Amino acid sequence: MKATRVWAGMLAVGMGIALVMAARAQDELPMPSPAEKVLADKAKHVTEVTLDKSMLAFAAKFIDKDEGDDKDSQAVKDMIRNLKGVYVRDYEFDKDNSYSAADLAALRKYFEGSEWSPMVHERTKGEPEGTDVYVKLVNGQMQGLYVLDAEPRELSLVLILGPIDIDKVAELSGNFGIPKEAGKRIKKAEKEAGK
Repeated sequence: MKATRVWAGMLAVGMGIALVMAARAQDELPMPSPAEKVLADKAKHVTEVTLDKSMLAFAAKFIDKDEGDDKDSQAVKDMIRNLKGVYVRDYEFDKDNSYSAADLAALRKYFEGSEWSPMVHERTKGEPEGTDVYVKLVNGQMQGLYVLDAEPRELSLVLILGPIDIDKVAELSGNFGIPKEAGKRIKKAEKEAGK
């Protein structure tokens, strides 16, 4: 009887640890997709930015430092402090369509699943180019945003994890390695989704 209680206690502790580990793993930035290595090998120039929560909190101190602390810049800083991570990859190529439709499909597949919902799929017939936007909703709140933007000579991936104010996300463009074009793509996706 005593041994049963000990085992039950150990099982409860083990399950508690497993739940905490699973919750932490969901908040961390994912391991890079194997497709990213293939793309990096094909690209003439690669930009990789990976910022975890502590790096974002540190970086938030420097945003708009010269512009003062107006309401908008403070709201963006607050959003950044609450993010769990930002992951950006930008691949530039020597010639048009140096990546394949299969390369893009592998990147999309990485985010298809129960947690992520496609918001926008933009395609040009006969071309691998296009834009994809996926969102992660938890209890009706946006907790993640993934943008894949494929242009003839450039491929950009932006993953933002944590509570997101979609109205403020576009203002992050040009910061943390997020391409300036990403803000335009997010605004376009927002319009297409009929927000």
